[in-house]
Amino acid sequence: MPMIPRCFRTAPLALLSLALIAHASIAQAQDRGTLDAKPLPPLANPDAPSTPAKALFGRATTPAPGPEATYGSYARGCFAGGEALAVDGPTWQVMRLSRNRMWGTPHLVAFMEKLAATVPRVGWPGLLVGDMSQPRGGPMLTGHASHQLGLDADVWLTPMPNRRLSRAEREEMSATNVVRADRLDIDPDVWTPQHLKLIRLTAQQPEVARLFVNPAIKKALCREAGGDRGWLSKVRPMYGHNYHYHIRLSCPDGAGQCEDQASPPGGDGCGDELAYWFSDAVLNPKPSTKPVKPKPPMTMAALPAACRTVLKAR
Repeated sequence: MPMIPRCFRTAPLALLSLALIAHASIAQAQDRGTLDAKPLPPLANPDAPSTPAKALFGRATTPAPGPEATYGSYARGCFAGGEALAVDGPTWQVMRLSRNRMWGTPHLVAFMEKLAATVPRVGWPGLLVGDMSQPRGGPMLTGHASHQLGLDADVWLTPMPNRRLSRAEREEMSATNVVRADRLDIDPDVWTPQHLKLIRLTAQQPEVARLFVNPAIKKALCREAGGDRGWLSKVRPMYGHNYHYHIRLSCPDGAGQCEDQASPPGGDGCGDELAYWFSDAVLNPKPSTKPVKPKPPMTMAALPAACRTVLKAR
């Protein structure tokens, strides 16, 4: 079983393709975990150049020792000196413990603790935290293409209850879908002013580089934001985020081998850029008439050389 920390405690076609790939690869917050997690079998040839990197990092159940260090980019990277977010905090609870994805850089863990302590001020009782990273980052066996640097975290769009959830509830309960069935707007029976306040508060934190939300959520934020709109530029539309929002932190100061994503475009992103996501080409893409050749899995050769050291560190 994966180690539970002792704290048990009209846009270009390329953009459309990127959106569809991201949609297909995002781990859904409502996907159930298990109460009977079993260790993965050992790999026959772990050192073979063709071994998928996700098969290697997915078997690392403890962090790489040493000081905090990040290597590479959000979708091609790893980290050392990781920490686990405590499973229970005063204003947060970690979900889907069987995934063993409550890890991050100390920078991310400190940020999540700080954010969780702040959210009650805007009427949000506490955070239900979904996937962060694996103990050493890197590609995951299932789900996300990113979350590899220990600088990404998913937060459920479900308020934390006023009691501690059981292990079974953490594995099996679903997050809240706040998007209408037609995907054109939020569900008014579920969406609340506190959702806006939570996302705005998060985006206003200086450590945050981007937040990813469903386009319908971005539409609601644009409509309800009022006069203070500077924070909206960080909130980026992306399908698959109707149950949670995705926090991405900037690389920490001094992390010379950490590759930041380009800054978001200027403006609030509420005009033509947002309208694109509601076009028929995006909402109802036509199946390809050409055979799709499966993309080979990422190997260690695609990651920074330092990730080999991170993976083997004991």
